[in-house]
Amino acid sequence: MTILSVLGSGAFGTALAIVLSKTGQNVTLWSRHASQAKGMQDTRESGPRLPGFALPDTLNVTSDSKAFGSETCLLAIPTQSLATFLTGFPKNAGQDLVACCKGVDRQTGLGPVATIQNSHPDARAAILTGPGFAVDLARGLPTAHVIASKDEAHATALQSLLTRPTLRLYRSTDVVGAELGGALKNVIALAAGMAIGAGLGDSARASVIARGFSELGRYAAAKGAKTETIQGLSGLGDLVLTCTSEKSRNFTSGIALGQGRPIDPDTTVEGLATAPTVAKEAKSLGLDLPLLQAVSDVVEGKLDIQGAIETLLARPVGKE
Repeated sequence: MTILSVLGSGAFGTALAIVLSKTGQNVTLWSRHASQAKGMQDTRESGPRLPGFALPDTLNVTSDSKAFGSETCLLAIPTQSLATFLTGFPKNAGQDLVACCKGVDRQTGLGPVATIQNSHPDARAAILTGPGFAVDLARGLPTAHVIASKDEAHATALQSLLTRPTLRLYRSTDVVGAELGGALKNVIALAAGMAIGAGLGDSARASVIARGFSELGRYAAAKGAKTETIQGLSGLGDLVLTCTSEKSRNFTSGIALGQGRPIDPDTTVEGLATAPTVAKEAKSLGLDLPLLQAVSDVVEGKLDIQGAIETLLARPVGKE
């Protein structure tokens, strides 16, 4: 049995497979596209989603579902596709299934780990999340992430297995906090992008980030997350990166919305699905989260950008 497989040959999955195999570890990268897998395996070059990188000799690329039988599978599958993907995934008791995606399933409201547990209750579920772009990871630039599992020993084992010289992993048992930090920062990044796209300037963006982080913290606390998790890499760290770099799909999509331009339908923008789901859950929890609600209203077509701005600015001022 192969020890380690990365399932999903998108930009992040490919980058993760590259960095994990650079130290001589045998890693399998699975792609659902047979032609893409064969092309990458034959040319020893990264695929079209992350062009320009040579594949280490210890990285095997395949479309064969035998990769699903590895002891540890890193699921680099978009959150909105994860549940469907898992319906055809073998149920191997004790297998490590590590979510490498961010967001909340729009149909169930579940995060990635909860989605895995719902489908494969006998697997050992975890999540790898934090601030890091695929291109930086593949280039070998220093990156820090969180590996979170409800079981401390499991988190420690995964930390040891996956840490690399340029990929520093911190362990946590706060799965809920790790999931929510990665999910809600995408919504706030959309808002930050909208502010820039609408021409409101960097000062407005800073306010969006700060107020958004406050809303993230209140929502996460209501869901049982720990404060230190939200203040760490998977929360604040990921938020800062995603709201300040045009490498971020959510941020650049927010810019497009702010400028009245359409979003590329082929681009995965998890914040678009997460915003309405979180806004609905926040209402059920009795939380007043105006920024997250405004993003949800824009995404659902209930408000245009100008209407969202006017709604937020018309709110009474209060204590921070």
